[in-house]
Amino acid sequence: MKQKVLMSWSSGKDSAWALYKLQQNPAIDLAGLFCTVTKAFDRVAMHGVRVDLLRSQARSIGLPLEVIEIPHPCSNAEYEAIMGRFVARAKNDNIDCFAFGDLFLEDVRNYRVEKLEGSGIEAIFPLWGIPTDQLVLEMINNGLRMVTTCIDPKKIPAAFIGREFNQEFLDALPDQVDPCGENGEFHSFVFAGPMFSEQIEISVGEIVHRDGYLFADILPNSAVRA
Repeated sequence: MKQKVLMSWSSGKDSAWALYKLQQNPAIDLAGLFCTVTKAFDRVAMHGVRVDLLRSQARSIGLPLEVIEIPHPCSNAEYEAIMGRFVARAKNDNIDCFAFGDLFLEDVRNYRVEKLEGSGIEAIFPLWGIPTDQLVLEMINNGLRMVTTCIDPKKIPAAFIGREFNQEFLDALPDQVDPCGENGEFHSFVFAGPMFSEQIEISVGEIVHRDGYLFADILPNSAVRA
C-alpha cells in the first residue's frame, strides 16, 4: 500500500529536489504541498518569496498547496499551536508522512521528528545524507534552475544575491561555503526543473537589507536574470 505524503515546501531547491525524488518512488502517493507564510508580509519567511509565486509552482507541479499563515512576530508556543492544528487536520485526511528537504543538520531533523511524535505521521527525508557536492551537481545536471532569494552577507559576498544558481555560481562560491547553502549561507527559488510541467517566468526586482540578510524580490511574469 502506498504511503500518502505531504511535502514541506519552501519554494527552494532542496524541497524541490526532495519532491522530485518522491515523484520517482512508486511506493509514494504525493497528496500535496504545505508551506508556512508570514501573514503580515504574505511571503515565505527566510526565502522572502511571494505567495503568488508559491501558487505558480504548485500549479506547475500539479499538486494542491496548503498555505499555513504565521503571525509576525510569532512566539514558539504560538507557532507550535498553529502547526499542531495543521498536523491534526493532516492526520484526519489520512496522511502517513511529512517529507522534508533537510540534508545533514541533525538538530533540524530531530526537531521535525520530535514535533510529529505521537501524531501518527512520520517525518521522512528523501535527501538525507547525500553529499552536498554530489547533490548540487545532480540538481543542475538534471535541469533544476533557481535564483538566490536571500543570502547571509557575513558568509558569502553580496554579489551572490539574485543570481541564477548554476555551475558558474558554484565555481565562484568561497571554498568554506556548503554548495547547497545548508548552513544558512543562501536560500533559493526554483523556477524550472523536471518536477514542473512548465517554467515559471520571473525577474529579479529590488534588493533589500533586512535583519542582517540580503533579500531579492522575485517578481512573476518576466525573464530571469542570469
